[in-house]
Amino acid sequence: MEDFGISGLGGIFFKCNNPKETMVWYEQMLGLKTDGEYGATFEWRSLRNPSEKRSTAWSPFSQTSTYFNPSEKPFMLNFRVKDLNKLLEHLQENGVNQTGELQLTEYGKFAWIQDPDGIKIELWEADDDVFHAITEGKTHPT
Repeated sequence: MEDFGISGLGGIFFKCNNPKETMVWYEQMLGLKTDGEYGATFEWRSLRNPSEKRSTAWSPFSQTSTYFNPSEKPFMLNFRVKDLNKLLEHLQENGVNQTGELQLTEYGKFAWIQDPDGIKIELWEADDDVFHAITEGKTHPT
């Protein structure tokens, strides 16, 4: 699975009563630099290749958000993956069904599954060059 599995934590997404107030609280109380709309992005470097930028997101969602459906959990995990198509093939061969359709964006490919406990997992094959161009100057300093 080294050639197509998980390569890092892409983000943690959670439901809260008021996402905007939650972002303000984290910014004022803990110094978390947020964008006021989606949350915060932490930039980091690949240990094996320090020239490669990577990122992890922290994003509060409204309690009424349906983005985590069909899961009823108040959070969702996002994992960065190396080769989404190969991973989806492996998952399907092992009885893990994809939730929804594969989504192609300018900054990568996304697919969703659920673990045995019903936690929704977002799988992201990132186009890091495009993603970092979009978030340049908006990431949390590390």
